[in-house]
Amino acid sequence: MEKIYETAHAKINLGLDVLGKRPDGYHEVRMVMQSIGLSDTVTIEEGEGLTVETDHGGLAGGPDNLAWKAAALLARSCGKTPNVHIRLNKKIFLAAGLAGGSSDAAAVLRGLNRLWRLNMTAADLEKLAAELGSDIPFCVTGGTALAEGRGERLTALPEAPKLLLVLAKPKLEVATGWVYGNFRQDKVGSRPDIDGIIKALEQGAAAELLASCGNVLESVTIPAHPVIAEIKQKMLAAGAKYALMSGSGPTVFAVAESKEITASILTALTELDLETAVTTTVQKERI
Repeated sequence: MEKIYETAHAKINLGLDVLGKRPDGYHEVRMVMQSIGLSDTVTIEEGEGLTVETDHGGLAGGPDNLAWKAAALLARSCGKTPNVHIRLNKKIFLAAGLAGGSSDAAAVLRGLNRLWRLNMTAADLEKLAAELGSDIPFCVTGGTALAEGRGERLTALPEAPKLLLVLAKPKLEVATGWVYGNFRQDKVGSRPDIDGIIKALEQGAAAELLASCGNVLESVTIPAHPVIAEIKQKMLAAGAKYALMSGSGPTVFAVAESKEITASILTALTELDLETAVTTTVQKERI
């Protein structure tokens, strides 16, 4: 029996700006998204009915799972009966601001496109993905991209320089809806320079890239969870070139110049109760 394997990469936000509230209730965003090596493995094979199995006790595999929803949506769109079994081997932290569920859903779309030999393009899959969630269109191919609108309007950008990253997530979960619901423009201290990020990517200038990064959602999540600021401070004190919360949080990523500095950062974080990982930025998927 044929098995399809897909790698579902996590993402970080190099820059995340919120421009305002939209008539549809979503927020208008402008952000630069970047795929990273931390990833889940998604296995798809024929089965009886639609089933999703996970190896993480905190993640259900039923109809509320984005991977399940992705399979059901693609089946409806192409007139298929979704007799498939999907297995998620999780490495991406849950509810972390790393798009783990979104990336799993995108991997299911890619994998079923192969299993069912649909020959859909990346653009076809991204259009479907936008019906499921704002981060999922990016996760279809990933890489480095400008995301606008509610996150579904994508413009491919030059690949980011390869960055060595340390990720750290405190043992708490942050609901994206709550963060956006509590966002207030007058509480933002500093904003990312999205155009500056794009220019730095075009020039391959890592220092200028980091100088332009930022995330306005820190203004909501950090006051509610001060440990995020503590993580950033410890990372920088241990030698990180830069540290920033990803997405709506609570994961923080640090940019390190060497494996020795990643080790120093991890050591500095040991007194906190965290999930941690060392990874790098990665390039986009080919479909």
